[in-house]
Amino acid sequence: MTQIFFPVQRKYLDSFRKKEDELIIEMELYAIEHKVPILNWHAAELIEKLILINKPERVLEIGTAIAYTTIRIAKCLHKDSVIHSIEKSEDNLKIALLNVEKSGVSKKIKLIQGDALSIMPQLNKKYDFIFLDADKEDYKRLFDYSMILLRKGGVIVVDNLLWHGYAASNRVPAKYNKSTKHIKDFNKLFILQQNLDSMIIPIGDGLGLGIKK
Repeated sequence: MTQIFFPVQRKYLDSFRKKEDELIIEMELYAIEHKVPILNWHAAELIEKLILINKPERVLEIGTAIAYTTIRIAKCLHKDSVIHSIEKSEDNLKIALLNVEKSGVSKKIKLIQGDALSIMPQLNKKYDFIFLDADKEDYKRLFDYSMILLRKGGVIVVDNLLWHGYAASNRVPAKYNKSTKHIKDFNKLFILQQNLDSMIIPIGDGLGLGIKK
C-alpha cells in the first residue's frame, strides 16, 4: 500500500492528540472491531476547527455510519445550530442512534434514514457546511446535489480523496481498481469546479476542502 505518511511521522503526530471523551474512544474501538470505516481522527480534528471558524447554523452530512463525525461536529456547533445526517444502512443507523443518545448533543442532531440520492433533491434549505463521506461510486452525483444545497460562501469537505494512497499510485490492487478510478475522476471534477475554490489536503485519507464562490 502506498503511504501518505511514514510510520515515524504518524507516531510523532499521534503523540500530540488531546484527550478525547469516553464516547469518542468507544466509537473508535467499535469501528476497529466491527470494521466500520470512520473518519481518521486527525481529519476529524481539522473538521472541528473548520466548524469553529465557520460557525455554521446548518450542517449536512452525507454518510453517518455510526455517527462518529456527526457527534464531533455537533459538539462544536452553537446551541441553536443543527446537523442533518443521512445514512442508508439501517444497521449503522441503529448504532448511530444509540451513540447520539449518549452524546449529550442529541438536540443538535437529526438523523435521516435513506438513500442520499433520493433525499437530497427533496431538501429545500441551503446549508452552510457539507461533509461528504459516502459510497465512492456516488460521489459525483452527491457532489452535484451538494453544490446546489451549499450556500454561497459555504464550505464543503469530502473524505477519502487519496483513497489509501491509491489515487496517486500506478499500482492498484484489483479490488480497488474501480473505486480508485471513481476517486481519480472525482478529484479532477472537484479541483476544476468553476464555482468552488478547492484543494486536497493530505490528512487522514485525503480531505477535499472547498468554499463555494
